[in-house]
Amino acid sequence: MFVAGGLKSLLPHVLRRIIRCNRLSISNTSGMAEGYKQANVVILHKSLADDFEKFCRANAGPLPLLYRSKPGDWNCPSLSSDSDIRTDCLQYRIYEHGACTGTLKSLKEYSEQLKDMVTFYLGCSFSFEKAVQNAGIPVRNVEQKRNVSMYKTAVPCYSISTFCCNLVVTMRPIPESKLEAAVLATSELKEAHGAPIHMGDPGLLGIQDLSKPDYGDPVHLHPGDIPVFWACGVTGVEAVINCRAPLAFTHSPGCMFITDLKNDNVIVRSSREIPQVHCISQDPLHYSIVSAEAAQKIKNLETLIGIDPGDRGIIHLHRQDELLKACLSISHARSVLITTGFPTHFTYEPPEENDGPPGALAIAAILQALEKEVAIVTDQRAMNLNKKIIEEAVQLGILKRPVPLLSYQGESADSALMFLCENGNPGRPRFDHLVAIERAGMAADGNYYNARKVNIKHLVDPIDELFLAAQTIPGVTTTGVGDGGNELGMGKVKDAVKKHIKNGDVIACDVEADFTVVAGVSNWGGYAIACALYILSTCEIHDRYLRKAVGFPQISKKMGWLSALPSVTKEEKLLKTLVRHGVRSGKTASLEMEVDGLPFYNTHSVMIEKLL
Repeated sequence: MFVAGGLKSLLPHVLRRIIRCNRLSISNTSGMAEGYKQANVVILHKSLADDFEKFCRANAGPLPLLYRSKPGDWNCPSLSSDSDIRTDCLQYRIYEHGACTGTLKSLKEYSEQLKDMVTFYLGCSFSFEKAVQNAGIPVRNVEQKRNVSMYKTAVPCYSISTFCCNLVVTMRPIPESKLEAAVLATSELKEAHGAPIHMGDPGLLGIQDLSKPDYGDPVHLHPGDIPVFWACGVTGVEAVINCRAPLAFTHSPGCMFITDLKNDNVIVRSSREIPQVHCISQDPLHYSIVSAEAAQKIKNLETLIGIDPGDRGIIHLHRQDELLKACLSISHARSVLITTGFPTHFTYEPPEENDGPPGALAIAAILQALEKEVAIVTDQRAMNLNKKIIEEAVQLGILKRPVPLLSYQGESADSALMFLCENGNPGRPRFDHLVAIERAGMAADGNYYNARKVNIKHLVDPIDELFLAAQTIPGVTTTGVGDGGNELGMGKVKDAVKKHIKNGDVIACDVEADFTVVAGVSNWGGYAIACALYILSTCEIHDRYLRKAVGFPQISKKMGWLSALPSVTKEEKLLKTLVRHGVRSGKTASLEMEVDGLPFYNTHSVMIEKLL
């Protein structure tokens, strides 16, 4: 009887021979035949084979198809030289009408039935474990001599005919300092599930307890480890269960078929293929992935909007990569709440300036194109004005449809929680992300000030309370966009505002956002967010991570996203609309942006006289 210790270096054909003779005292093949590909196995009646292959193609992350046999073929010549699928897995499971009715060491007694059945060999994450180790990353399940932990998630796969199920994932604890190395080590190993589909809190996948895997063994995290999840071929087992075939076979999870194919040493050649990892939330802990190329484009946008046309010292407020992290967070959001409105012209009616609304609508437009829910909250006194602006934005083609318009009065201690969450339940937030752009922010003394230290509190509803409440709601993140330090969300940089901005000691906003986007003109920040969301949506690495490697790439929707981006024509039309409704200019500047090689000339705050 062989034991696990000496099996790592054995060649695959030797291991298969040992398994075939039932001479192994191990429970799984993790760490065996290092550097060679292992495979999940699904065996179905030939009448189901075409649909199952389509299901695999539609969910290539969990189900990378290595080989499909012909009916009755027990070998797989392109994967191994001398194999027999009836005997060469450590253990099998038999399913009848969707129920597991037993485990087997051999399928030979079913040889007659197998003549009408097709075998699918699907990639396995055990195949990438050596690459991970070679990158200097510990593989905890191998260290602990355990099968990898596997969990059912709440993420639905793309359904084909009778094949429908939720994604199954493996979890490997990875030291936080090694996250990017783990992504890089696995991202190009597509036949072994590729890059992770989630890093951070398991609850975001619908996994309630890491100590209770649905398949495999619990694997313990060391201090500083982050749970990292890869798509898993056991998804195929769940699909077999749900299709309720009269008879089907699979490998037992962790008891893989070992092929003769070596894992290729993949060289990542361009910045488009190099992944970066960024933390976008601490509660719940959540990391995102983006290509180096896309990240650099967004960093270029951040530099561009940091131009200071008023020479007010905003360079001192800048925090590196805040635009990138804010947009990664928004990209993961399902529903976004936007607020804007700064009553600078307090002696006029309306008192609003035209910095803010164009940027807010630019963000709303791209969110609509990305099929996210979006709403705008504003002052009660400005509801009619904003309703007219939104209606005209739809008529002008800036928005696809009207954006729901809300107001908030803060009438009681729990008003903010009731507004943001269903029945005030923090576990059921209505919005995942809040964005404030050129929105008057509350100072330390509870008042609201314009740049000249004039208190405008009587014109401002307490929307700050929503941002303060969001800090207490897990999963709700916030972004503040500003150009002077007195805007909602700028509390994150209030010390710099007090030190470097004129009147900063009085006007500095005291309310923080998770991410602070500083721009020479706040509208530029809104335009940059819209452009950055487009860049992220067209990034293949980020798109795959967003959809958890199930379904198809969303790049076919690119033209719709592109048409939603801000442009000179759109801005000119909107500024004329604002003028027509009595909204005055707060500042003047011009800026040229470029996204994907295409110019977007964003000329916010052209003087009213030039528009008339």
